[in-house]
Amino acid sequence: MGEDSWNTSDSPGDEEICKYLLEKISSIESRNAELREQLRQFEAEKRYMETQKIRFERELRKLKSEIEQLRSPPLVIGTVTDVVDASRAIIRSSAGPRFLVRTSPSIDPESLKPGARCTLNQQSLAIVEVLPSSFDSRVYGMELVESPTEGYEDIGGLDGQILEIREAVELPLKRPELFEKIGIDPPKGILLHGPPGTGKTLLAKAVAHETKACFLRVVGSELVQKYIGEGARLVRELFELARQKAPSIIFIDEIDAIGAQRSEASTSGDREVQRTLMQLLAGMDGFEQRGEVKIIGATNRIDILDPALLRPGRFDRIIEIPLPNYDGRLAILKIHTRRMRLSKNVDLGQISTLVDGRNGAEIKAICTEAGMFAIRSERQEVTQDDFLLAIEKMGGATQNKLIPGFGAMFA
Repeated sequence: MGEDSWNTSDSPGDEEICKYLLEKISSIESRNAELREQLRQFEAEKRYMETQKIRFERELRKLKSEIEQLRSPPLVIGTVTDVVDASRAIIRSSAGPRFLVRTSPSIDPESLKPGARCTLNQQSLAIVEVLPSSFDSRVYGMELVESPTEGYEDIGGLDGQILEIREAVELPLKRPELFEKIGIDPPKGILLHGPPGTGKTLLAKAVAHETKACFLRVVGSELVQKYIGEGARLVRELFELARQKAPSIIFIDEIDAIGAQRSEASTSGDREVQRTLMQLLAGMDGFEQRGEVKIIGATNRIDILDPALLRPGRFDRIIEIPLPNYDGRLAILKIHTRRMRLSKNVDLGQISTLVDGRNGAEIKAICTEAGMFAIRSERQEVTQDDFLLAIEKMGGATQNKLIPGFGAMFA
């Protein structure tokens, strides 16, 4: 009797059991959710690690490939001299000898041409690849202007010379049919000679501007190199660059640096200069047609040039650029003063008479000095006295002469 009473009063009821079970189920579900979240995190980390593994394996293969390339023997540089057939060619190695070698099947036969540079296997000398055409940095370092800005209107006192150079350079490029109708070949080269500062370079730039041609300016001394064959190679690459940029004009300034008359060479340096000259001669009248490539040379020492350089077929027209006469000096003054603010008392005719014997560069310097005198005096116009002082100064008589008020503009 007492035991039944305890069981009835102390044993948990159905509600309490249900509540207890619900709490357990909730706890288990919460734990399951935590475990599922941890599982998702582990799976994401696994995928990330697999991705990293693939990336590192790729990096490892790349590094192994680079190591193999570094361990491979160096390739020999050669030049193709002749192509026998699609699989064989005659090459000249950098060491000098010529070899008949086979080409790789992966090489395009059309890219294998005489003169092309290629890489050779060190053991078999087979052609591995054809190098892209490139030019020496010194050739690119020379003045290369797509179209100069100077025109014929910037040149004074050289009307006859402008007409001659236009007939020889501009007319064949613009109207080649005229020469075909007459049945003659246009002049190949022009040589400009005369005292320094008379406008030889300016004239060459003007004709390049009018023809819309690429202008390559080279100083003759830049073609003289230290090592044997380097100067001749620069000349070859210069002509090749001009062909690729055609229509183009090669302007060789101070051509007497390499074009001096040949004599019995006493030193290796003299012989190298003569080799460069012979390469220039071959480029000017070689078997290959230059097409729309014109050559203009300039010098103030035509008396020392080699006769082979002056013969027709290389320089067909030799044009003298003299010191300007009165009309020429007046035209040069008008060109250099057209942007200057001149006083009403400026007489350019009198100034032209006073600068007799001066070249175009000196006349330009006189105009600049006259403007400097006006700036020193803090005036807005250039007067006749400014030009007289500039002429006196450029003559050397008053090199250190200072006008009143000089230095006030720096205060």
